[in-house]
Amino acid sequence: MIRKIKDLSNVSTVIVGPEGDDQRVDNYLLRQCKGVPRSHVYRILRTGEVRVNSRRVDSTHRLREGDRVRIPPIRLSENSAAEKPRARPVDLPVVLEDEALLVVNKPSGMAVHGGSGISFGVIESMRAARPGLRFLELVHRLDRDTSGLLMLAKKRSALTRLHAALREGRVQKRYLALVKGKFGASTRNVELPLRKYLTQAGERRVTVDREGREARTVFRREKAFRAFTLLSAELHTGRTHQIRVHLTHLGFPIVGDNKYGDFELNRELAKRGLKRMFLHAAELRFLHPSTGVEMSLRAPLPPELDAFIRALETQDDLQDERQDG
Repeated sequence: MIRKIKDLSNVSTVIVGPEGDDQRVDNYLLRQCKGVPRSHVYRILRTGEVRVNSRRVDSTHRLREGDRVRIPPIRLSENSAAEKPRARPVDLPVVLEDEALLVVNKPSGMAVHGGSGISFGVIESMRAARPGLRFLELVHRLDRDTSGLLMLAKKRSALTRLHAALREGRVQKRYLALVKGKFGASTRNVELPLRKYLTQAGERRVTVDREGREARTVFRREKAFRAFTLLSAELHTGRTHQIRVHLTHLGFPIVGDNKYGDFELNRELAKRGLKRMFLHAAELRFLHPSTGVEMSLRAPLPPELDAFIRALETQDDLQDERQDG
């Protein structure tokens, strides 16, 4: 079907404000040119139609406040903007908020951003809920099925400082995970490199591979059950699916994990009420990016995970009573 095309703008020059300082030019353009396909944004960058201070730049160039960005005329189908769904405003439970930082308690099942068949996620919904904010960006990510603490920056300077702290290992992230089996060691330091790959169906996966990127997780046993173990996991690197892949490789898959877990066990547990992955981002420790004050934030287990733990405790107590009797 042939669509009618119209010019959305002439050549324009945008002066970068404080919200764009230290942002990559490709991400800046995607925000400035909402509704324009990503492929088109990268094409005008490759062909040199975008100029920063009258110079050609590549997509990784980082802008500075006061830079002059030349944006060429952009042609877009009339109905493309209408076809793109708008994010529904969602106010998630707020753990901390000030002028620089927003920390929310993300529910399981909600992606942190749109993409891969998902129209929008936490960041798009939070922007829709707070249209008055000039700047709001994800500081880090959580898997869609992982619940818990998620940081968003309300200032470019806060984002930059927190990214540096994450790279340098100055942000402590502690998760809670329930795994199949008896995890013998009280503490275990796991250093296994991880490599990303695509399945034949085009699905992104991660595996332990000596040619992969270094990945370190410290696991601690929090509570032992007859057939399961509740662990805490402290991340020292931030690789995709790191906790999940490390535990599966060790022989202790996270219950409810639909990528790397025990699928037969997952089906059984779903009948018992556990219909999600038991992985929760429970604690964050870091220095506040504006004040330098040490922050310690916690999110309790969601009700469905807490209820499952209580059920396991009751089940084990009943079995102990039968044996004693």
